[in-house]
Amino acid sequence: MKKQALSTSTTFAVLLAILAGGSAVTGYASSEQSNMAASEVSVDNFTFGPETITVAANGTVTWVNHDDVPHVIASTDGLFRSKALDTDDKYSFTFAKPGTYQYFCTVHPKMVGKIIVR
Repeated sequence: MKKQALSTSTTFAVLLAILAGGSAVTGYASSEQSNMAASEVSVDNFTFGPETITVAANGTVTWVNHDDVPHVIASTDGLFRSKALDTDDKYSFTFAKPGTYQYFCTVHPKMVGKIIVR
């Protein structure tokens, strides 16, 4: 009887973890789940981090410049463009429609990133 009680509590714990989203079972959330929750892109050392981010429709992404030089964030299709961002300046844009949006720094065109809106 004692063995079955342990088995029942273990089963209950696993079911509870599954209902909570499964992250307790695996120990971490999937990278897609993490990116959906993230809404900030760090501009640091002439890179965007993360380079690709996924947000829900009507989600807002905020870029924060941690470099000592200015950066201008602009989409390749002309949808959005920031002013020159000095150190610790922020720029936010809300993505209304699902799709994939490529962007880059107009001052340093080799800096590129992508926003996926679902």
